[in-house]
Order: sequence, then structure tokens, then C-alpha cells
Amino acid sequence: MFICSNVLFEYAQQVKNLGNTLLELLSEALGLKPSHLADIECNQAQVLLCHYYPPCPQPELAIGTSRHSDGGFLTILLQDEIGGLQIFKEERWVDVTPTPGAFIVNIGDLLQLISNDGFRSVEHRVLAKNVAPRVSIANFFGTHIDPTSTRIYSPIKELLSDKKLPLYRETLASDYIKHYYSIGLDAKTAISHYQL
Repeated sequence: MFICSNVLFEYAQQVKNLGNTLLELLSEALGLKPSHLADIECNQAQVLLCHYYPPCPQPELAIGTSRHSDGGFLTILLQDEIGGLQIFKEERWVDVTPTPGAFIVNIGDLLQLISNDGFRSVEHRVLAKNVAPRVSIANFFGTHIDPTSTRIYSPIKELLSDKKLPLYRETLASDYIKHYYSIGLDAKTAISHYQL
């Protein structure tokens, strides 16, 4: 157990470094200074979840994880070669083919909110089509994970103008996540609650 925990902590640190680099690149893509998303605490918490899906003898009768988008800012996912992850694109489900050694990066709802739709969160699900066990490791980034957070998020002022009005109302980070979990995994219902 001790050996495994050391590896897990090292992995989490390396993925945190990757997340920080991605947030810098996303800041620049929005036309902001590289530290902008970090400065507004989009990377203040990291939650690592390991998923294990046992073999499913009747996959047509089950779903691994239902349709949803992630509530935070950014998710970095490592999946094994089994597959089963799908994204919803252009009104249909598309398989995300596993690539050995590659990460899948999902934009979360709160990044969609603060970027004023500059980035869009991705609806996804996992099918239980595996004949062998499926394992994935998801790293979720954001200050919203802390239920005591008093951080307020709204569309970033530098992204707004007379021609680009805010699309979302401001929210306390902890209120957003409470709402997100209160409705459960259900498409993109949580963020639609905050649309103006």
C-alpha cells in the first residue's frame, strides 16, 4: 500500500503540473495573460478519482456512467485500452478511441461560464461495453471543490464588450457545486441554470 501511495502522489503532482500548463495555454487562447486562470484560482483544488468498471457480460443492459458534463474548470483523464468513453458531438455519440499514453482533457462547466462560452464543456458518458475490467483515472481541477469557498465566478470582464455581453450570472463557487451535485449527472442541466 505504501509503495502504491508514493506512485499515486507523484502521478498527482505531475498531472497538477500539466493542469497548470494547460490553464496557462487556455488563458493565452482567451487573449489573457498566461497566469490569469491561476490568478482567479481555477487550479486551487485537485481531486483524483480512480474508476474501476468490472467486466459486463450483458453490456446492452447497462451503462457505465450516464450523460453529463464536468462541473469544474478542467478534467485530465487517463483511460486504459478498453474504451467505452463517448462524447456528444453534433447530436450524436462519438467513441473516444483510447491512445496509449495519451490524456483526454475536458473543459468543465465553470470554465465555460467564466470564459463566456469561449470554451465549452463536453457532455460525455461511459458505456459498459467492456468484456475485461476498465480502469480510468480522472483529475478534476478547481476551487469549487471546497464547500467552504467564498470565491465568486462570473464571465471574465476582459472578455466582455458591448458586442459580447455576459451569457451567465455570477455564482458563488460552492453554490455552483452544490447545485451541480443536487441534480445529479444529467446532461448540462447545471450550467443552464446560470444562463442569463
